[in-house]
Amino acid sequence: MTVNRHQALGLTDQNVIDMYKTMLLARKIDERMWLLNRAGKIPFVVSCQGQEGAQVGAAFALDNTKDYLLPYYRDVGMVLAFGMTTQDLLLSAFAKSEDPSSGGRQMPGHFGSKARRIVTGSSPVTTQVPHAVGIALAGRLRKEEFVSFTTFGEGSSNQGDFHEGLNFAGVHKLPVIFMCENNKYAISVPIEKQLACENVADRAQGYGMPGVTVDGNDPLAIYEAVKEARERALNGEGPTLIEAICYRLMPHSSDDDDRTYRSADEVQGAKEKDSLITFATYLKSVDVLNDQSLQDIHTELDQLVNEATEYAEKAPYADPESGLDFVYANN
Repeated sequence: MTVNRHQALGLTDQNVIDMYKTMLLARKIDERMWLLNRAGKIPFVVSCQGQEGAQVGAAFALDNTKDYLLPYYRDVGMVLAFGMTTQDLLLSAFAKSEDPSSGGRQMPGHFGSKARRIVTGSSPVTTQVPHAVGIALAGRLRKEEFVSFTTFGEGSSNQGDFHEGLNFAGVHKLPVIFMCENNKYAISVPIEKQLACENVADRAQGYGMPGVTVDGNDPLAIYEAVKEARERALNGEGPTLIEAICYRLMPHSSDDDDRTYRSADEVQGAKEKDSLITFATYLKSVDVLNDQSLQDIHTELDQLVNEATEYAEKAPYADPESGLDFVYANN
């Protein structure tokens, strides 16, 4: 008999159905963006495929009515869980004026929503880490109860922003959670050429915080780790570094050819551990979903993505004159 893990973690059947639907929606949006890119309709894609389980598992352990999210450019599943919509993401991909992140001014993957406390990242990697630390400090000074949560790839853990952010957060015991989505490649550089230690989480000790390495293909394991880190943070026990071991199933971006640095067999092996497959298997094993309900979910989400694509493609671009907005002072 399969152990009902989600109930042991305090999650209801509806909670885990919602988790799966969010993961699957992220995948379907990403797949649609690749098709649109290859058709010449959108300029650029940075893929989330293979990392949805880590993203959604983490987001569901946060309070999306209080906590601040500082995502990195792959976090489609995470921003969906925090309230961004399929239409929002497609408008951004098409660079249309209704794009809520930037009005069509920024590259895809630079998510932002003031109302949902999603803080836009800068294009240079890892800058979101010290931003998250600053927000956590501001919350403490204002005596507000929330955590800031930020993500990044393992390549970012080699940047100065990572070390400065963790050091400051550790010294001041700030309520911030750092999650590295270790997808094994910093563009084309494999993990063994990036780190002298075994795991990114090993670096936490030097900054006076716990570091845990978790299977990023297991959304329930990620949920548990983030939930515990959030409780620590709110109890005044300081930050946590979580390393989610994932695998990027697609090239680094739509401009990358990953065949030059990894084998097809390696990618295929990772696909067999895909969180969308393993989590669906788990949900069927505990009688939360069955083949018919899974098919119904696919049908529902396909329609959602189709409608959002049609809307975003027809939506207007920004007026050229608006490119001067927020650049010069108005007299």
